[in-house]
Amino acid sequence: MSSPADTLIRMANDIGKFFRSQGGEKAILGISNHIKLFWEPRMKKQIFAHLDHGGEGLDPLTLQALQKLKTDMAGKSTAAEAAAALKEMAEVGPDLVLEGSAATKGKSKKR
Repeated sequence: MSSPADTLIRMANDIGKFFRSQGGEKAILGISNHIKLFWEPRMKKQIFAHLDHGGEGLDPLTLQALQKLKTDMAGKSTAAEAAAALKEMAEVGPDLVLEGSAATKGKSKKR
């Protein structure tokens, strides 16, 4: 049976694998924004605690993204962070923004 930390590590690494093809900074931004937007505060708190204890089991790219996210989120509310993440993702590129999000309302989808 896996621990809650093991489950979060696996989930974070799976997100990292998805965004890895974006390359470098774009991948780090995609990973951190995905976790910022879709993980509940309790999950983020647990993965940050794991990070504080060395981050064992996290892939290097995922580790970098979580370190960035933890630094970016210091002292900010979840709602403000989610809004900032959507704005930042929209500026980076439509491939990182989910269809139907506040950042895409009223914009036509490029295909």
